[in-house]
Amino acid sequence: MFSSERLKGIDVFVCVADCGSFKAAAERLNLTASAVSKAIARLEGRLQARLFQRTTRSLALTDAGTAFYRTCSGVLADLEEAELALNAENSELRGRVRIDLPGTFGRSQVLGAVLHFAREHPGLQPHITFSDPGVEPLEAGADIAVRLGGSGQWPAALGHRCLGREWHLFCASPDYLRSHGVPQTDQDLERHQCIAYGWVDGRVSPWNFASGRPGESERRVMSASCVVGDGEGLLVAVQQGYGIAQLPSWLVKRQLEDGSLVEVLPQWASEGQAIHLLWLKSRQGLPKVSALLEMLERNLRG
Repeated sequence: MFSSERLKGIDVFVCVADCGSFKAAAERLNLTASAVSKAIARLEGRLQARLFQRTTRSLALTDAGTAFYRTCSGVLADLEEAELALNAENSELRGRVRIDLPGTFGRSQVLGAVLHFAREHPGLQPHITFSDPGVEPLEAGADIAVRLGGSGQWPAALGHRCLGREWHLFCASPDYLRSHGVPQTDQDLERHQCIAYGWVDGRVSPWNFASGRPGESERRVMSASCVVGDGEGLLVAVQQGYGIAQLPSWLVKRQLEDGSLVEVLPQWASEGQAIHLLWLKSRQGLPKVSALLEMLERNLRG
């Protein structure tokens, strides 16, 4: 006869595996880290198998834990699907879905599409967060995440698609170019006002120039007349005619189309970061997650 004891701790185990740490899982489940640790210990004791390999710096599934995770994550996804199927309006997308985005790119390129999608599906409850570069989607507690850059080596719990790459373009306003002239060579930039990206510690980001080799670029530190520590701030400075800046193609697409900005030195434009769409494999089968993935891929693929 089936015992309900077998279900105890399964949701905690899957959450810890998804999040990659007891602390992150505790925050997602609204439990203490101690309660999560005890639940895993009880589950391992009942199964008589170690599910996680623990060190002071990392937490990873053992071989037995990986096999158990595949089964348990599928079971929990099936249970959520079954509950949705019992809803009288099961044809609608319903429930909370967690989406984590990079700051400037997320606000300008993704947020509007997600909100429009949510308006079309009133039962959907998007929970949207913005993370600094380098934050793992699992650490952010996301069902779906968009990332710029990264090695492309993602945890086994994540599904992944590369949607294309951004380009680094040199841009200026028409007013600035009328006053200062249009640079014809990369050397001409030395006599122009250059607006660079910088950090609070005083470091200034080099500009990238096409090297002539696919996927490679030459980095040069430019003499900047102005340093701005935010992508949207750089765009404002360029629009106000302060000088020339190197900006990602996705940020200036509309301005280049309507003529409020002009690309200069297109022969020196260089490839930028890859755009990655990531999701929890254990949640992929849910209609609300799969529908959002389809919409995001359609809107973001370059």
